[in-house]
Amino acid sequence: MNAEISTLLDKMQAMLKGFIFLLPNMVLALIVFAIFFFAGRAIKKVVRNLTRDRRQARNLGMVLGRLAQGTTILVGLFIALSIVIPSLKASDLVQLLGISGVAIGFAFRDILQNFLAGILILLTEPFQIDDQIVFKDFEGTVENIQTRATTIKTYDGRRIVIPNSELFTNSVTVNTAFENRRLQYDIGIGYGDDIDEARRFILEAIHETDGVLETPAPDAIVVDLAGSTVNIRARWWVQPPRRADVLDLQDRVLTNIKSKLTANGIDLPFPTQQILFHDQTEATDGDRARQREGWPVGKGDAPKPRNISHALRQLAETKSQRNGDEGHHDRYSSAQNDQ
Repeated sequence: MNAEISTLLDKMQAMLKGFIFLLPNMVLALIVFAIFFFAGRAIKKVVRNLTRDRRQARNLGMVLGRLAQGTTILVGLFIALSIVIPSLKASDLVQLLGISGVAIGFAFRDILQNFLAGILILLTEPFQIDDQIVFKDFEGTVENIQTRATTIKTYDGRRIVIPNSELFTNSVTVNTAFENRRLQYDIGIGYGDDIDEARRFILEAIHETDGVLETPAPDAIVVDLAGSTVNIRARWWVQPPRRADVLDLQDRVLTNIKSKLTANGIDLPFPTQQILFHDQTEATDGDRARQREGWPVGKGDAPKPRNISHALRQLAETKSQRNGDEGHHDRYSSAQNDQ
């Protein structure tokens, strides 16, 4: 028993001596790693500052800055390990890194997928920071493009975090990709109104609105013969195409169009519905071979249309007579019981 305790104490003493022996190297390794860590952050900041004023190179600067930071930190880690373990060779570190990389890749597949997608987004630049995008049910302004996810700020003041792999593999609408953007709105006029005249008034209202571009020129085209209206699509271009400007200009354009059309007697009808009774005429009531049902009768004399008020009056009289007969029957039954 005493021999085992003595052996254990000897091992602990040897470990303590080895720790004390490695302590200066460990302190030096920590200092070296800290130097490389802060140097990596400084390099990243310098690269981003060099490209901050250039919109086209801003995303590239972010990618290069992050890669430079990661490479600097990795080199510092290798040097720190070499200081702590002098017998550790560079080939051993590379081999260890390869094995660890495979294991980490399987364990953090989604994270690495988002990371690679973020790098590709930053390099290919389908959209940039401050662009306004639409992704599925989300719409807003891009705040930041990180290596894992992209954050957008919605127009009602919310923040949406979208994984980069989703953005990279799905369709994204970039509303601010170009300087100009075309807006459109359908205006319904009455079937009795003159289309060319209404078109002219619509274009006059658009041209009179401040903020509408003269080139490309606005236009108005007929797009639908609807149930109650003839729909004319008004189209105009704006710059810049940001959400707040779009809504403000659309409000002024539609207000001017409505005022112009109303002032010149152009009808803006609302949807109407016509109810046709199956039996359309008095003469053909019950004769399905001659019922019109709202369509032209063709050759021959047209049956006289059903008088709706007369039909309703007949219905009321029939109902009243029925109620009277029922009351008479009740009185007769009561009299029989009294006898």
